[in-house]
Amino acid sequence: MTSPQRIPNINITKVPSSTKVAVITALWNTDLTEKMENECLKELNKHKIKVKSFKVAGSFELIAAAKTALVKKYDAVIVLGVVLNGETPHFDYVCQAVTNGMTQLAVEFGKPIGFGVLTCNDYQQAYQRSGFKDSKENKGKETAEAVLLSLLTHKQLAK
Repeated sequence: MTSPQRIPNINITKVPSSTKVAVITALWNTDLTEKMENECLKELNKHKIKVKSFKVAGSFELIAAAKTALVKKYDAVIVLGVVLNGETPHFDYVCQAVTNGMTQLAVEFGKPIGFGVLTCNDYQQAYQRSGFKDSKENKGKETAEAVLLSLLTHKQLAK
């Protein structure tokens, strides 16, 4: 029997209004990624910061788009996508590439990257994490909270 996840309760203090965040969303599994994006934007907009949304075809394309956003001086990037396991190893390649790509960007730029890419065995698992009323989790909102907290932590570390 697995133990229940302990999702942290993140309380965000004042984020500077000049903060720029790019939210980049993959179009595959659009019903899920749009819900995640909406939940993410709802959370970010509570803090009255500068948020801009972008779309890419799939989760693999999130890597180059995130790099462009960081080069263009966004303070943080949030990537949202859903990769579902199919009958071929393509799932493994895409998941590994996106994870490694985002990790490399975080190290290279030293800026917060919110990793809201669901890598699930099936549609139902992804649905349960996408923030619908009957979902168990809300990864769009949680990713926004994590990035906001990281932004504040980075600011404190820079003092």
